[in-house]
Formats: sequence, structure tokens, C-alpha cells
Amino acid sequence: MLFTVAGIEVQPWVPPLVSFVISFFTSMGGVSGAFLLLPFQMSVLGYVNPSVSSTNQFYNIVAIPSGVWRYIREGRMVWPLTWVVIVGTLPGVFIGAIVRVQYLPDAKNFKLFAAAVLLYIGVRMARDLIKQMKASKSPNGLTSAQAAEKRFQEQVARFREKARQSESHGEKLAAVRVVRFSTTRIAYEFYGETYEVPTFGILSLSFIVGIVGGVYGIGGGAIIAPFFVSFFGLPVYTVAGAALMGTFITSIAGVAFYQAIAPFYPTMSVAPDWLLGFLFGIGGMGGMYAGACCQKHIPARYIKWMLSGLIVFLALKYVRDFFA
Repeated sequence: MLFTVAGIEVQPWVPPLVSFVISFFTSMGGVSGAFLLLPFQMSVLGYVNPSVSSTNQFYNIVAIPSGVWRYIREGRMVWPLTWVVIVGTLPGVFIGAIVRVQYLPDAKNFKLFAAAVLLYIGVRMARDLIKQMKASKSPNGLTSAQAAEKRFQEQVARFREKARQSESHGEKLAAVRVVRFSTTRIAYEFYGETYEVPTFGILSLSFIVGIVGGVYGIGGGAIIAPFFVSFFGLPVYTVAGAALMGTFITSIAGVAFYQAIAPFYPTMSVAPDWLLGFLFGIGGMGGMYAGACCQKHIPARYIKWMLSGLIVFLALKYVRDFFA
């Protein structure tokens, strides 16, 4: 099947299958999978035009709602955190789109930029995991996030046991409860622990992430989710929904902006390949819903190690390609 905008030919079943597998695992960490889908498009399919960034964001629009809906149903959506992320990220996405088209149209240079983004994400995640392992061996034991995640896992285990014993059971998984939302602080409770973050800090981080995400074409969830977990000490089970929802809204804005500026670059492929993005999105939709369902049954550290290893591998591959 020929995709004219992308300038590639591929079997129509390949994009949905690949995106399903990628999004199934990445959605457990609050990431849409777009950051891994872009390397696949560039390195495997040979799609290296600037429009690959907007196509990647269109994938987010189609794929993310299923995962977000699951987190909302289970009460794990921290709405104040979500709204602040959206407000901060949106302006950055527009700036990032201009940077991508104006200063990084060449595939080789863009791959180096992508490598820098991926390497940062992967190394930071690995470093934080090592710190958590050391902390768990210390006399003080688990961090508050780890303690809450452990209690969450224990309740999930009880929940599943009761489900096996009887089709109807009254226990429900505890939802996130917002304690405070103001221009200065955001606070919420999760399994007996209270987490509080500065509103301006989240806003500033989101703006920077929006620029990087706008250039790369990922919406920013892959960058901001690890920051929430490592820098602000928030449980991964509570930030996944907010990161995905923020990525969804900013991706809509990003795709619209890429489409709007396309006429100003008539010699360059800037607007998304709608059909290719849709096929990726359909597979991603199924993968994200399945990943959101399975996330609560898998320890957070396994999710993080898996993502970290894959991200670092891709980053090093792009660095090697740049200097080859």
C-alpha cells in the first residue's frame, strides 16, 4: 500500500500491529508510545520528512482516548495536574513545530536531536530506579511513592482474589482524592499518602517539555511522566493518566498547527499523512486500553526498567547512525 504523503510503501496491517505492541507496554508508564513509533517510521519504514512529526501526533489523537478512559473509570486521573500540564505544554508545542520545520528539516540532524531526547529520558529513568533500589535497602525502607504503590498492588491482589471467588464483590479500587488545587500548590491523596507539588513548577516544566515534544512529535508525555515520578516523587499509577491526557490535547493542537503552516512550506512535506497516522492510531488504541487494564497488575519498577532499556538502546543507535 502506497502512502503518498509519507512517500513509503508498506502492508496496511503492519502499522496497526506495530503500534499495538508498542503502546501496550508504554501506556503502562503513562506514555503513548509515539516516542518509539517515530524511530520505527524513520529507521524501518524510511519516513524521514518533517511530516513524520505531525503524523506521529495524529497517532496520539486516535490512540490515546481508550487508555485515558480506562484511567478515568478507575479513578486514577489527577485532573488538576492534567489541566496544568495542558496549559503549560500548549505554547511550547507551537514553538516546537516551528523549530522542527525551520531548523531541523534534515533527517540526519533530526535523528541527533531525537537521540538526545531519548538518551535523557532513558538515563534519567535508569538512574532513578537505581536510587530507589538503594533506598529500599536502607533502614528507612520505601519512599512514600513506593509505599503507596505497594499498598495499591496489595489491594489489587485482594481485588483479583475476590473476583476469582465470586462474580460479584463489593470492594472497589480506591480512587485518587484531590486535597488542594490553587495557583501555588496541587495536592492529592493516594493510598494513605499525600503528594504535593508546586503549580508553577509543573507549569514551567510543561512549557519546556512542550517545545521538545513539538519538535519530536510526541506531545510530551514520554518526557514529563518520568519527571513526575523521579523529580516530584509522584507514583507512576497516578501520573500515567495525566500524562496521556496532556499528550492527547497537545497533539490535537500540534497537528492543527502543522496543517496550518504547511502552505508556507510548499516544497516540504509538513502536514501529516492522515491515513498512515490513522492506521497507527487504531493499533495504538487497542494497545493502550489493554495496557491501562494490565498496568495495575504489574509492579511499577518492571515497567520503568523495560522503558528505560529500550529508550537508551534507540538513543545510542541514532548517535551511531549520525557519526557513521
